[in-house]
Amino acid sequence: MTTLITRDELAKEIEAGSVIVLDALGGEYYAKAHLPGALALIEAEVESSAPQLLPDRATAIVTYCSNAACANSQNVATKLERLGYTNVRKYREGIEDWTEAGLPIES
Repeated sequence: MTTLITRDELAKEIEAGSVIVLDALGGEYYAKAHLPGALALIEAEVESSAPQLLPDRATAIVTYCSNAACANSQNVATKLERLGYTNVRKYREGIEDWTEAGLPIES
């Protein structure tokens, strides 16, 4: 199972620019709202897009989706780990938790 990251830890890493954040919802959800600096990467595109989007397999990556019930972030994280990415974490609570805490989003 992918290591989890808390909202506070993620906010600090985004602020420091020390992590690549991946929105596992994609499409219109991503266009409507996503975490600051997040890139869209859905499960169906991991194998084809990850090598170009994330050339360094040791880079710090955090996946997220809508909330703890959403499996997208885990599915993307699992595929990345299978491709050899070694520093993948998951923000399980997702964008719903982020926005409820009053943290900034982009659209």
